[in-house]
Amino acid sequence: MSFFLETLRLGLTNLLLHKLRSVLTSLGIILGVAAVITMVSIGEGNKQAALREIQALGATNVIVRSIQPPESAATGEQERGWVASFGLTRRDQRRIEHFLDDAFYIVPLKSVGAEISYGPRRTVSQAYGTTPALQHAANLRIDDRGRYLSDEDMERRSRVAVIGSGVAQSFFPLEDPLGRDLRIDDHVYRVVGVMKPIGLAGGTGSALVGRDWNFDVHIPITTAELEFTDIIMRRQAGSMTGEQVEVHEIYVTASSTDAVLDTAERMRQIIAQEHPDFEDVTIIVPWELLESARRTAMVWNMVLISIAAISLLIGGIGIMNIMLASVTERTREIGIRRALGATRRHIVAQFLVETGTLSALGGLVGIAVGVAVSVGIENVLPIFLELPRLRDLVDSDFRMETQVTGWSIGVSFIVAAAVGLGFGIYPAIIASRKDPIVALRHD
Repeated sequence: MSFFLETLRLGLTNLLLHKLRSVLTSLGIILGVAAVITMVSIGEGNKQAALREIQALGATNVIVRSIQPPESAATGEQERGWVASFGLTRRDQRRIEHFLDDAFYIVPLKSVGAEISYGPRRTVSQAYGTTPALQHAANLRIDDRGRYLSDEDMERRSRVAVIGSGVAQSFFPLEDPLGRDLRIDDHVYRVVGVMKPIGLAGGTGSALVGRDWNFDVHIPITTAELEFTDIIMRRQAGSMTGEQVEVHEIYVTASSTDAVLDTAERMRQIIAQEHPDFEDVTIIVPWELLESARRTAMVWNMVLISIAAISLLIGGIGIMNIMLASVTERTREIGIRRALGATRRHIVAQFLVETGTLSALGGLVGIAVGVAVSVGIENVLPIFLELPRLRDLVDSDFRMETQVTGWSIGVSFIVAAAVGLGFGIYPAIIASRKDPIVALRHD
């Protein structure tokens, strides 16, 4: 024990005698460890953000949605007035309800209206007739002062509506939307609830759903079928275009995550009976996307770690170079120690203590720098991007999340210490093999 403490004291003393050189030597390790932690935190933060957006769709959901086939769009460019018929039908809905009777929820959505308005404010309709079960299937949260659609609304075919947070901010910026009358085309609906903001705008989830939930308006599907037809006409560039869709979307909630893939496969078989080419229908399985996102994130983490690890390698080479120069510089000291009885093992231990100390201290400083940079990116970057010259270059919704992980800190520190010791062994062995007599004659 006394030998180890004495060797440690000698090593630290020598490092303190050359403070600037010690700092510069460990700089590569510091930057390498900081780079690993920062890269991993950025990758992990982006992964968690993507997973949250996908999970917001419901990890146990299978979503089947009507889409306009390409040939319908091409026809619309040539004709000034036309109606394209495509997508899911009520027959499809009945077959899904019959063959997927083990599903927790089967929730249809029917697109209604061409325009939503309140006073002078107007917007293109994003209104849907649906059932109360959508709140649970799609994880919708309602402001505490209001409510979602109810079974009573369905039975009475009530003219009530639940609006998204974006609709509330756009149409009712200075007033309480609850109890206000909103128009969908020529039909008036009383607002009974407001959905809390859903973080899918501009993100993965929004792209998958095909719209921003925050601008949805939900009414009872029984009311929608009573007051609206299946044809929606919209005015575009001076011409009227229309689409005839019986059911816009159907949410099917599987009994568990283990049953999601089986439910999705059965859904594909059911839909293929009426839509064999899937040209006007698409099926979205968030669970498959979730697994794909995890695998992609893992690959990117490995790539980022590999890139950052190059800095650690360079830091190790820097330590070896400095220690080799130190061996030459301290040749006379080595000769004196050998003459006084120090063995080769003692010389190797002294140099390894120095390189190990440099690596360990560099690793600790690198951890502090990496954590600080990771936290700073998430908190400072939004402020930096608000600068006048950068504001127009970056999307206003751009966010970079970071998440520092314990394993990245532990692995980077262990690798840093191992790199330092690994690259310090060769100079230590060179020092231990010097002939004491030749070393004493060295100037």
